[in-house]
Amino acid sequence: MKQLAEAGNRRGNPVCGSWPHRAAAWESFTEDRWPTDLMQPLGTLRADGVDEPVFEEFHPHGTRYDSVGAPISVAHFPFNRCDVYRCTACARLVLRYTEFGGYYVDHRARRVDAALVSG
Repeated sequence: MKQLAEAGNRRGNPVCGSWPHRAAAWESFTEDRWPTDLMQPLGTLRADGVDEPVFEEFHPHGTRYDSVGAPISVAHFPFNRCDVYRCTACARLVLRYTEFGGYYVDHRARRVDAALVSG
């Protein structure tokens, strides 16, 4: 994922106007805001054969879930529940997952900053 994110940044394409590229931290959105025509699905970060990934978060430097500088650790929540998309206009990567609460569904997205990808 880090290599894909770095490659997208090196292509020299300016960041397009799509809102997920501005989501430096997790941002909630309604399904009608998702730019389906621009977001190419690349795959999932969910581990094969794992029905219920862990909810443990990874914050070695005191960040929080909603911090702009929170590390992107595939083995930890919420990244272990994400799908990866590439913007067809500018090649930047975006992560997406859905939070399921007791009585709600909350779609969330965050752009991939290659400098924050760990392990």
